[in-house]
Amino acid sequence: MAPPAKSPRTSRNPDLIRGVGKFSRSKMYHKRGLWAIKAKHGGVFPKHDPKPAAQKPAEKPPRFYPADDVKKPLINKHKPKPTKLRASITPGTVLIILAGRFKGKRVVFLKQLPSGLLMVTGPFKINGVPLRRLNQSYVIATSTKVEMSGVNVEKFDDKYFAKEVEKKKKKGEGEFFEAEKEEKKDLPQEKKDDQKAVDAALLKSIEGVPDLKTYLAARFSLKSGMKPHELVF
Repeated sequence: MAPPAKSPRTSRNPDLIRGVGKFSRSKMYHKRGLWAIKAKHGGVFPKHDPKPAAQKPAEKPPRFYPADDVKKPLINKHKPKPTKLRASITPGTVLIILAGRFKGKRVVFLKQLPSGLLMVTGPFKINGVPLRRLNQSYVIATSTKVEMSGVNVEKFDDKYFAKEVEKKKKKGEGEFFEAEKEEKKDLPQEKKDDQKAVDAALLKSIEGVPDLKTYLAARFSLKSGMKPHELVF
């Protein structure tokens, strides 16, 4: 047999007209037995702890691809490893620069910076190469070494060599040609003093070895008849 049909739920306070009930608020207070509930709990209505918020179910992936391409940011989980220094490059090793402004110059390796770049110097007084950073891919390590005792390079890091970023302003035609005439900014005095301090300690070691100063001042270049694969540095 089919289960009996449930009777429709009716209100205890039917409306006389829309928004106006048959019984007053005090009448419904007694009719619903709220007075008994309040008396049972010492004259105060019981309070129930709020129910914990229901966790939202995980969103299901859509059944179809979106009509338009939705760009999502790529998450790079790759953690770069610190650059490994070649075994032939140690503090005091004389390097030959293969590219850039000082191509062919010989420089003295001082230390490897946290970024993996090499910190080198000419010294500046000998061949004009200042304190600068180089990638070890663009240098050749030689068997010549310079004594590094007395050379302090602890204060130098990548921030020391970073360039100051200046805000660019829009220039008119007249200002553009005036900017070309402006002289280049001088190097800060602090960096000049650092260059002199490092070079002074190196020059003492270089001058103590015969022909080493001439070797560092000479520019390296290949001449006719030289075979690069047979050269020994």
